[in-house]
Amino acid sequence: MDTNQNTRQKRERIVWIAVATVLMAVLLAVLLPTDAFAQSTAQTRRSDSERALEMFSQIFRFVQENYVDEVEAEKLIQGALDGMFRSLGDPHSKHLSADEMRGLTDTTAGQFGGVGMYISKQPETEAGAPSFVEVVSPIEGTPAYFAGVQAGDLIVGIEGESTGPLSIDEVLTRLRGRPGSEVNLTMRRGRTHEFELALVRDIIQVPTVRHDMISGGIGFMRIIQFTPHTADRVRDAVDYFQRNGYRSMIIDLRRNPGGLLSGVVDTAGVFFDGGLVVGTRGRNPRENEQFNAAPGSIVPDSIPIVVLIDGGSASAAEILAGALKDRGRATLIGETTFGKGSVQQVRRIGDGGFRLTMSRYYTPDGTYIDQAGISPHKVVREPELSEEELESLTRLRNERRIARFVEANPSPSTAQIDAFVAEFRRDGGELRESWVRRLIRDEVNRVAGVMLVYDLEFDIVLQEAVRMLRNSEVARP
Repeated sequence: MDTNQNTRQKRERIVWIAVATVLMAVLLAVLLPTDAFAQSTAQTRRSDSERALEMFSQIFRFVQENYVDEVEAEKLIQGALDGMFRSLGDPHSKHLSADEMRGLTDTTAGQFGGVGMYISKQPETEAGAPSFVEVVSPIEGTPAYFAGVQAGDLIVGIEGESTGPLSIDEVLTRLRGRPGSEVNLTMRRGRTHEFELALVRDIIQVPTVRHDMISGGIGFMRIIQFTPHTADRVRDAVDYFQRNGYRSMIIDLRRNPGGLLSGVVDTAGVFFDGGLVVGTRGRNPRENEQFNAAPGSIVPDSIPIVVLIDGGSASAAEILAGALKDRGRATLIGETTFGKGSVQQVRRIGDGGFRLTMSRYYTPDGTYIDQAGISPHKVVREPELSEEELESLTRLRNERRIARFVEANPSPSTAQIDAFVAEFRRDGGELRESWVRRLIRDEVNRVAGVMLVYDLEFDIVLQEAVRMLRNSEVARP
């Protein structure tokens, strides 16, 4: 009996592998437009496809008619589709169920409650290692932002369920919910440090640009994401700078997860008088395009520009950073960007559909963004916390020591902050003093509803940008 059962299990595994492999040929030949595969019409390719289709037909009938339990054809097809897209090894290409297709078309404007972060699925590595969900960036002013979630953090669990086997769309579904409801996350920061985080969902309203002047005639703007309105808001910022006599500019693209291609191309027109901003190249020649800035830049070439980037700068943010770098219009400082430089198309089939990567972005000098990212001219990074410091940070959070301190001292004096830091040290706290002071400052601002446009007190990347501009170390075109 055991021998027969093992034989059947092996036979079933072979069938499922064949279904997942062969169905790819079925979909490519039947579901997608014929002209998308014009280069695949050679006789040898046709013969291979015909053999694959015949194999699929035989296996499909055998499974449907002989599997020990009755199984619907739709279930077999859906399972094979899921496996086909997983085999691409591309987290951005995915078969979409009817529910996922509906979720993809939702907008964030009052449609659902969320926690406020952009996420990406980690690529699969060695066999058996879980592929968790990485935070690309928290959205400013949202529950995740105020809870201290950082770019690069991993979401390893949601309500006790591992995110390893979940798709990005399944994770999004679990993070969304009724505004005011709570979701419990298990986060990982650094190599091994894990902590629990309870976030209360809220309606997520995403800002686009914030700006102000820094002493010394430096115009500072943070582009938070690229929307249809971003270019107009950037023009508003430049107009403000002009009225205040700016002599240089800082563009902060850190933690900017991207947005609309049209939004970033329009924004580039503020800095370029025409010319290439970004191109796309794909296997299909129809996907090869070039996107140029409109003539009529409003920022003179005499204005030196520094762009701040980090691992949370992705997609459209990388396009702008890459164009400014390649065309010699700005100096980039910070850390290499995220490396999300691929273009997806969504196709509907019945109630569901799929999302498929069709091309990749390249910068004006021909550099591909995808997976490599945009590197800065000068690397400046926030110092990483040690495991001991991460433990102290978690202890501060779990014990609510800073929150209780600010509740008792809404506007703490320097002496009160010094006393808090000293007590923390006596209790064995390992977190460096500058971090503790920064956390206190951030909690004071959070309680008061204050959101800083820039942070010259603790932001060492911004400090370096300001130093370079004031010392005339930034080249002009």
